[in-house]
Amino acid sequence: MTNSGLRGLRIRLTSRRGVLAYALVGIAAGLLTAVLIVALRLMIADLPALWMPDGDPENFEGLPPEWRFALAVGGALLLGLIFAACKPAYRETGLIHVVATMHKGSGQMPWQNAVLQAVGAVIGLLSGQSGGREGPALHLGATASNYAGQLLALPHNSLRVLAGCGTAAAIAASFNTPIAGVIFAMEVVMMEYTVAGFIPVILASVTATAFAQMMLGAEGVFVTPEASMKTMWDLPFIALTGAIVGALSACFVLLQRACLHFSHWPVILRFTIAGTVTGLCALIAPEVMGTGYDSLDSILEQPPTMQILLMLIFFKLVSSAVTAGMGIPLGLIGPCMLIGAFAGSLIGSVGAELAPELASENALYVVMGMGALMGAVLNAPLAALLAIVELTSNTHIIFPAMLAIVAAQLTHRELFHQYSAPRATLKALNRELSVDPVSHALMAASAMANMDRDVSVTEAILSRTAAEKLLTGKQRWIVLEGSDAEH
Repeated sequence: MTNSGLRGLRIRLTSRRGVLAYALVGIAAGLLTAVLIVALRLMIADLPALWMPDGDPENFEGLPPEWRFALAVGGALLLGLIFAACKPAYRETGLIHVVATMHKGSGQMPWQNAVLQAVGAVIGLLSGQSGGREGPALHLGATASNYAGQLLALPHNSLRVLAGCGTAAAIAASFNTPIAGVIFAMEVVMMEYTVAGFIPVILASVTATAFAQMMLGAEGVFVTPEASMKTMWDLPFIALTGAIVGALSACFVLLQRACLHFSHWPVILRFTIAGTVTGLCALIAPEVMGTGYDSLDSILEQPPTMQILLMLIFFKLVSSAVTAGMGIPLGLIGPCMLIGAFAGSLIGSVGAELAPELASENALYVVMGMGALMGAVLNAPLAALLAIVELTSNTHIIFPAMLAIVAAQLTHRELFHQYSAPRATLKALNRELSVDPVSHALMAASAMANMDRDVSVTEAILSRTAAEKLLTGKQRWIVLEGSDAEH
């Protein structure tokens, strides 16, 4: 791009009125993010095959108990050593870092945090820490898009849009869920819905999904059977499912907040404690290690006993909340969906025992639990609803899922008075955000957008013809140059 073309792009991006410029930026951000996310997914999937049983990257169950414990503790200790060697400013990672940076200051995201995030994600997931890959993915996507804008000296307001584009693209490429990626970026990260903001974010999500499908295939992260309500009598039980899941989400945030009280402790100690908790849980329930998507596939095919489900809910919730609260650089969406799936399967099993002639398929309750817990923990009900619709490719679940997600949200916020996990973290770190309309308006446009650029520059001494031509022009301001201009 020529200097004049780049300057024109910068001017168009100073306000949300430059729709075409933002559309082009969204496509570029989506492609850049997709390349990084595909590389991350391949690395996480291929490297464990070198040592995991049967070459399965999620087969932690195949390891001896002492190896599971040693792997979790050793990986956490290694992460702690790496993070301790870095400056404290570079240790902020994941969704919290993206949200805090977007809503404070200039919105410029440093590349050093993203590099540390990538290293932390690979080591964390390969060593079986209880977390998801979507937190690291959205950090990498947001930073890559944002930093590219910094290199091109784009206006600060457009850097925030670029970060939102990278976030949407990362979620879309991670789960093959383009609509949920858009809503998550607008609902959780950008915290606003505008037509001008939607266009680049949508294009970024579509571009990332297309690239990820070309490279990795169009299949979803996991396979879900067709599920729908059997009778309208399911509705009270689905509302109860949402309420129970909402109570679990409140427990998750409460435990995470308790761990956040130790955020001033040395990072090596905090990470080692988190790894030890995960390792101890894995001695009894190896399913808590890693992303756990293989466990989700198994309960969708054949639900385990209620005793096993209770055990999985408890150990996965404890290990994931402690991992997040102690600062291990992994995501929350994967663990939330898994805990919710375990809880939904348990509630569905109870319903099948109490009223087998009325109960719907267990898979319906698994999906309800997934969406309800994700929506409550992240305070993203619409993103959670669209995520499970896209993951299941089943529009029949929209009606019951809306009820389950709202019930969970009300229980989490009104009955237990809990914030979302991201907001609880920001509050514990004394980094509350300004999300009022005035703040959003100030961040949406650059100062250049309000400057009067209708200016002509000319020499102080000029001919009569040049002066007449200048005076008959449409410019509002004339700036005189030359030595006599000062007099």
